[in-house]
Amino acid sequence: MIHSVRGPVLEIGLDHAVVEVGGVGLAVYATPATLGGLRRGEQARLATTLVVREESLTLFGFVDSEERELFLLLQTVSGIGPRLALATLAVLQPDTLRRALADGDLAVLTRIPGVGRKSAERLVVELRDKVTAPAATPSAAAAPSAVTSTRDQVVEALLGLGFTQKPAEQAVDAVLAGSPDAGASVLLRTALSSLGRSR
Repeated sequence: MIHSVRGPVLEIGLDHAVVEVGGVGLAVYATPATLGGLRRGEQARLATTLVVREESLTLFGFVDSEERELFLLLQTVSGIGPRLALATLAVLQPDTLRRALADGDLAVLTRIPGVGRKSAERLVVELRDKVTAPAATPSAAAAPSAVTSTRDQVVEALLGLGFTQKPAEQAVDAVLAGSPDAGASVLLRTALSSLGRSR
């Protein structure tokens, strides 16, 4: 397991960053909030976990080991894979997620794309006793760097999270219609919530 990576940030996208480690550029997938804390050309250290599949090796990065453990914990629930676990952390801050699980707040959990009422109930049943509700929820801003158009980047990020092209484009366009000046991270978060409600 690749426990962590440290090195200069070569690139930042909406769903991943490239960190140079020992002369090798590693693509590390992360939430908008995590990516928002990185700066191109500056040193970064991320807690990581490597997900091994027959057809791929995917590295996921987190601001700290606590967030990584939450990512791994989510995947102990049947039907929750790494992409959905990452989408969960993209929509809900770790403390918000812990509180929702501890309190059995299905309304909050069903905001996660791909999670309906039954899945939310399963999350609560299986994880309620494994998390501790925080005393307060810290705020965190996310501001990923833009390389191509914001719309195209957000659509690409949604495709990377497992959504199909047409619904992803429709969700992004709907958000832009109401908030044409929305930043990339706000656009992604709102589109994710919209897609979650439509399922």
